Amino acid sequence: MKKTLLILMCALMVVVVPGCDSMSKTGKGALLGTGAGAAVGAGIGAIIGKGKGAAIGAAIGGAVGAGAGTLIGRKMDKKAEELKAALENADIEKVTDVNGLEAIKVTFESGILFPTNGTTLSDVSKTQLSKFASKMKDMEETDITIFGHTDNTGTAAVNERISKQRADAVQSYLKSLGIAESRMTADGKSFNEPIADNSTKEGKAKNRRVEIFISANAQMIKAAEEGKLN
Repeated sequence: MKKTLLILMCALMVVVVPGCDSMSKTGKGALLGTGAGAAVGAGIGAIIGKGKGAAIGAAIGGAVGAGAGTLIGRKMDKKAEELKAALENADIEKVTDVNGLEAIKVTFESGILFPTNGTTLSDVSKTQLSKFASKMKDMEETDITIFGHTDNTGTAAVNERISKQRADAVQSYLKSLGIAESRMTADGKSFNEPIADNSTKEGKAKNRRVEIFISANAQMIKAAEEGKLN
């Protein structure tokens, strides 16, 4: 997948980025800022996210400089490691947002957050979300997107409602912990984006989850472009 992605990026940007085949990891991370427009970044983001990348973050409407992309990537790398150390009941991954910048995906199994078929946060989930909020206090210049997911048991309408209510419950609790509501977006995906086989008990359990995406907002990108991102 990485090789395919790099080939595609080179094909799209061959005029401005020669020698792509020998590019370093840091260079690849900054590639989208070397001259491609935001539309190209959105397309790459969607491919990386298997069609879901475009939903991560808000497009800024212009190209992001290579240096800015590198600075944001380093900041996201550091935060991902902090979250891995703090959250024992979550999977932490690095993904790509709509602007082609590095972002973070935090996945909680819904069994950790909610009782069966419930939408009220459990005590364990509140502890985990409190740790998450604490780690995000020094990274205010980010957007937080929350998606609730279900397995395919029941009707689409019921699962859409449950998945949305679960995402809303996470957003509401994070707000109570000091995360600004203006930074957050919550939505329910029902059973439309499974990550495992819904015909098995284990697969259904994996599909019942809440994902939280952390992406650079316009202020962080501006600070990075100006070399002021610490």
